[in-house]
Amino acid sequence: MKSRESAPLTHPEYRADIDGLRAIAVLSVVGFHTFPATVAGGFIGVDMFFVISGFLISSIIFSNLEHDSFSILEFYNRRIRRIFPALLTVLLVSFAFGWFALLPEEYTQLGKHIAGGAGFISNVISWWESGYFDTEAGSKPMLHLWSLAIEEQFYIVWPLLLAFVWRRHWSFFRITALIALMSFAANIYLVSRDQPAAFYSSASRFWELMIGGILAYITLHRPELTSRYKDAQSLVGVALVVLSLIIINKSREFPGWWALLPIVGSFFTISAGPTAWMNQRILSNKGLVWFGLISYPLYLWHWPLLSFAQIIESGKPKASMRISAVVASIALAWLTYRLIERKIRFGGKTAIKITVLLTLTVLLGAGGYVTFSHNGFESRKAVQVQELNAGDIGHDEFFRYASRQFYVCTPPEIAKAALPWNGYGRCFQSKHTDKKDIAIIGDSHAEDLFLGLAEAVKQKNIVYYVHGSLPVLDNEEFKNTYTYVISDPSIQKVIISAFWIVRLHPDPRQYEHALKQSVEALTSAKKSVYLIEDVPYFSFSPKKCKYKRMLAQAHQCSEQSIGFFAQVKRYQTILERIAKSNSQVRVLYPANYLCEQETCFMAKHGVLYYRDPWHLSIYGSQYIGSKILEDNPDLIN
Repeated sequence: MKSRESAPLTHPEYRADIDGLRAIAVLSVVGFHTFPATVAGGFIGVDMFFVISGFLISSIIFSNLEHDSFSILEFYNRRIRRIFPALLTVLLVSFAFGWFALLPEEYTQLGKHIAGGAGFISNVISWWESGYFDTEAGSKPMLHLWSLAIEEQFYIVWPLLLAFVWRRHWSFFRITALIALMSFAANIYLVSRDQPAAFYSSASRFWELMIGGILAYITLHRPELTSRYKDAQSLVGVALVVLSLIIINKSREFPGWWALLPIVGSFFTISAGPTAWMNQRILSNKGLVWFGLISYPLYLWHWPLLSFAQIIESGKPKASMRISAVVASIALAWLTYRLIERKIRFGGKTAIKITVLLTLTVLLGAGGYVTFSHNGFESRKAVQVQELNAGDIGHDEFFRYASRQFYVCTPPEIAKAALPWNGYGRCFQSKHTDKKDIAIIGDSHAEDLFLGLAEAVKQKNIVYYVHGSLPVLDNEEFKNTYTYVISDPSIQKVIISAFWIVRLHPDPRQYEHALKQSVEALTSAKKSVYLIEDVPYFSFSPKKCKYKRMLAQAHQCSEQSIGFFAQVKRYQTILERIAKSNSQVRVLYPANYLCEQETCFMAKHGVLYYRDPWHLSIYGSQYIGSKILEDNPDLIN
């Protein structure tokens, strides 16, 4: 194996059909990010990229090692010139734009992700944050770099491992197949136990690149295995890719077994070769090839533009804005490819280019870390936004406030089983005594009520017990809670609250019996029960109400109530039917305090009532708690 920087590397012959396959991959991802409900399986484009990269990179390494012409330095040199120019451009532009457009907490997160992107550990950061499909994913402009991090980790490890294997005269095929099997086994093991790990970990993703590596070995050494039924292979391969886009969605356990569909589809499509009918006539089409050529910068550009639009709009942007962002990303991708990527990738002065690229990478990574460690430079806030309404946003301040004002709930065995949030156990009571008067049972929406009621009903000890599921007696998560509450004679009033439209989905009627049974168990123990209808939920973030951003189109604090009340009807009759059948049960309607005629409001008189589109802020909880007590004085009688 050669080590000269100038040692030439031979490359596989260019295949237009592979660029066509790249185009399908990148357009699938762009489609998913732009219209996730319509292109629900578009994220499988990343898996297609992995197979393509595994095939091309392994072909280069296998061939050059076997001809004693492989140079580690030249390989890394070419990877740097291929990967870094477009990546650094996107990172730098995003960093600069964020300075003018983002709030300090948003810029803090961007700094962390830019540092992770420059260090090729974005997949590890995303793994810790666990959120490709979560509600916060749209506010992470660098989220998509997780897949690039996995590819870069592959580029670093794979040539070193294969060089080691070559020196010891071991079989390339066996080592590739062994890693593929081990990685696939890790994927299957993790996907049902730790889905974020299965999604983001290199250990559970390398098998997809190894499948490309296996195909590279077959193409070099046993081409007859893939040349007999080329047209059929291509047709089956493309069909599997299309099938993946149709039947795979974010509700599937992914990657898992489902990932085999796009992986095997990509394998068959590439293995068919450039002369197969589908590859030659469809995938080699000039339009697809053009998108394939700009696929890398397009992948890099499209998500930051969509994400920044969502952040600035504090909610899902209109379809016209999303389409405009995609069009802009295509234009930027073409400019990046023509003016930056090609000029740096090809031509002379290699040493200078590599030095500049590596220096910029280090500086950007350091800049991202400094931004993260300095909390997004709080002093920028006054320049970027105008604060219109006072109140907390996000969950940390809410839980910090609760932990300072109240006491950890009892009994200890229930407190230990409480849901955590960034180190806070989510189970509090208002007084430091084991005797309790009012218990609140439910999910995070019950948690929202506690703070306000505890401060309004000062003469009583109020406790809340929450889990992230339907609060009924036959739910294993709530069984101990109900057993304790029913058995404690000091607890006279029980409030049950939940995000009903989620907990009773898709058919509320099938859960009515379980809820009614739970209520009857409580009333049989001489307890009064209050069923709480939900507060309004909104289609936009409270950031859109709290701040007036410099770049935002409009400030918004209210929304038509018709949509919310249409959803409420799906469970309202159930709650009222249960209450009607039992004189010890009442239904309370907190939405009445946040809605006026045809609109519901998120803030009033300069006070913000929400910390996200579904949860009350500290002020919101205090407002609803005081209103409930005002209209229901029997809570303290």
